[in-house]
Amino acid sequence: MKMTGALFAMLAGLAARDAQAPRVFPLQGTWTLVAADKVLPNGETTRDYGEHPKGRLVVDAQGRYSLQIFKSERMRFASDSKADGSVDEFKSAVMGSSTHYGTMTIDERARVLVFSIEGSSFPNWEGTTQQRQYTLEGAELRYKVPPRPDGSIPVSVWHRAD
Repeated sequence: MKMTGALFAMLAGLAARDAQAPRVFPLQGTWTLVAADKVLPNGETTRDYGEHPKGRLVVDAQGRYSLQIFKSERMRFASDSKADGSVDEFKSAVMGSSTHYGTMTIDERARVLVFSIEGSSFPNWEGTTQQRQYTLEGAELRYKVPPRPDGSIPVSVWHRAD
């Protein structure tokens, strides 16, 4: 009986040693936005969310993410009530922000991030899957959003915060 218990313990130890640790999502962590630009059809790069955009991207070990980008120069509301905003205040708030959350996967060979968007400040994105060409160099993540109807290509640059 003692031999069976010892054999079981030895086999369990070998199995634990040989079991692979769960793979951690490569982009797991907290990222701070350092640039939110756009490349115009003529090749010129300009600011898309102002001179000092703010943003955060948080990714967990399974690839669940939450992303926020804000233009620093958004118009402040004259009233402390969001419900009482003017047309211009609402436009500034909506056009000066981009937020979404969901899950993210990576095709490392093709260098593509795939966002499966569950919720978004732009309702048309909800339930969609979007691809972004990306580069990851050290603590910097850079990706391109597909071209907009005007031909401009948004580029987001993030720096790992942790």
